[in-house]
Amino acid sequence: MRFRIGVHLGDVIEKGDGTVYGDGVNIAARLEGLAQPGGITVSEAVRGLLRGKVSAIFEDQGEQTVKNIPEPVRAYAVRLNPEDKSFATVALAIQRRPTRHLAMVATASAALVIVAGVIMWLAPWRSKVERGPEAQTALSLPSKPSIAVLPFENMSGDPEQVYFADGMTEDLITDLSKVAGLFVIARNSTFAYKGKSRDVREIAKTLGVRYVLEGSVRRSGAEIRVNAQLIDATTGGHLWADRYDGDMKNVFGLQDKVTRNVVTALAVELTKDDRERVARRGTENAQAYDVFLKGWQHYLRQTPEDFRAAIVQFKKSAELDPKYGRAYAALAATYWETYTRYWGLALGFSRPHDARVHAEQFLEKALRDPTPLAHQVASAILLHAQHHDEAIAEAKRAIAGDPNDADGYVALANVLSFSGGTKEALELVERAIRLNPNYPPHYLYQLGLAWFGMKRLDEAATSLERAIALNRDDHWSQRLLLATYGLLGRRVDAAKLLDAIKGREQRGLPASRDPLTVTAITFWHPFANRADAERFADGLRKAGVPE
Repeated sequence: MRFRIGVHLGDVIEKGDGTVYGDGVNIAARLEGLAQPGGITVSEAVRGLLRGKVSAIFEDQGEQTVKNIPEPVRAYAVRLNPEDKSFATVALAIQRRPTRHLAMVATASAALVIVAGVIMWLAPWRSKVERGPEAQTALSLPSKPSIAVLPFENMSGDPEQVYFADGMTEDLITDLSKVAGLFVIARNSTFAYKGKSRDVREIAKTLGVRYVLEGSVRRSGAEIRVNAQLIDATTGGHLWADRYDGDMKNVFGLQDKVTRNVVTALAVELTKDDRERVARRGTENAQAYDVFLKGWQHYLRQTPEDFRAAIVQFKKSAELDPKYGRAYAALAATYWETYTRYWGLALGFSRPHDARVHAEQFLEKALRDPTPLAHQVASAILLHAQHHDEAIAEAKRAIAGDPNDADGYVALANVLSFSGGTKEALELVERAIRLNPNYPPHYLYQLGLAWFGMKRLDEAATSLERAIALNRDDHWSQRLLLATYGLLGRRVDAAKLLDAIKGREQRGLPASRDPLTVTAITFWHPFANRADAERFADGLRKAGVPE
């Protein structure tokens, strides 16, 4: 009698009598039917787990359509490696004593299916880790352990809980990025893969990291289950997978456990400063935290309508915990961006400067228990007021609070570009881009600003043109590009850009702009050196901007 064996790593549900059922069992049964008599067929998940750990060859059988399973299943036939004598000896022994050892093989295969089911119960996500020939990463790996945290899947069965899964993911990124001994990819870059098919090895290559953390969050009422697994993307091997159960009262404890396990697995020693940074939560009020995450989800969408919704949630969060510095920092950031983007009317302000007043008021409260975001906002406000040294100090405090925060380096670069430190500013923006490879368009504005300060105008124009191509409403890049075109003598390009800006503003896109004049534009570009300010104004005049 020759047995077929099918093995899969998948979800199972256990009945009261100990039997299991579900897609995990069904796929294993279908794989059994695909196996040759006497053969073993495994799924892609099993192949990934065992690759390099057993002496066997996995022959790709392609994607197979199987009964009662909606998605195709990629199958691999397992062949014994003839060069491994111990493996071959076992195989020969099985052939010589079929009755006894075939029973053992059947038992072993059943145990493997059960173990696979338990593993997937702990980690109910599906990760596609292709393991082909070794390939060079697109970005060189940093000297310190490098990691990307992919968006955790919302397993709650309620789409309304997406904000919570996203918030948990972002807080894990933040916690890890506070560890100076790690290199952590920014949220903006990892969330680009949200909802997409995950080839972890390809993602790691694109982002230039060795390790990837992924998982899921299941929330039912106050109960929370977090599943996480850490993958070495250079080999596809799992360093660990674990499940964390708790409730909203100890949500911060769950995050701490995941962070500690990652740090331990990567053999990174936490310094005293690291421990203090990671331990700083800002609130012990789980409800205030939950409401904050709802507001943060709106803030990240970056529209006037979402800003209105975010402000409501941030204020409610601050009411629940009047000492919650993170909520006040988010309010300060929202109001400051409302001011600089001319969104005041859309948010109900009759005077544009009212938004700035609100930003300064909430920033004062945020700095009582400062976060990196609070220092970034403080730096921006001080820069606008021409307090360059104080603005630099605040930006450096932001970086000290989160050594891997790409936006902190951009904040410092922004001040330095206006203060004359353009070479260092350029290096800081490049560092931010390395931490955030899927960077937002305003990073290109910062590159252009640094190039402009270094009088490398062709490079500045290229960066600014790219920024505007990605965001047609990029007010800052448009104004700086006008000055750049003027100094380059590209009058035709300057005239086209000027007409495009005027045309959009005449149509009310966007509304309530300051006048398109040299005086109004230079107000928003606080160069510390008079010569730099005059060069910028001269470029605007040569581009055709009226005084």
